[in-house]
Amino acid sequence: MPDSQLYLVFGGKVVDPRETKYVDATQLDIIGIYPTYEDAKNAWKGASQSNVDDAMTKYVIVYLNKLLHPEDDE
Repeated sequence: MPDSQLYLVFGGKVVDPRETKYVDATQLDIIGIYPTYEDAKNAWKGASQSNVDDAMTKYVIVYLNKLLHPEDDE
């Protein structure tokens, strides 16, 4: 059985919309953890589209396996 993949989707207000420095990390909107990139992308897209009028809100997808197993060359 292949290793499971994990993707975290979260977002919040950023200092600069060109970067990912968040104004207040305690106020991040955690959307969820997903087993596939496609699921994470759909969640990211929904959250991003619901905040499309706010240029200072940014959502991202983080591949958690890279953080959990940095020695792997996936």
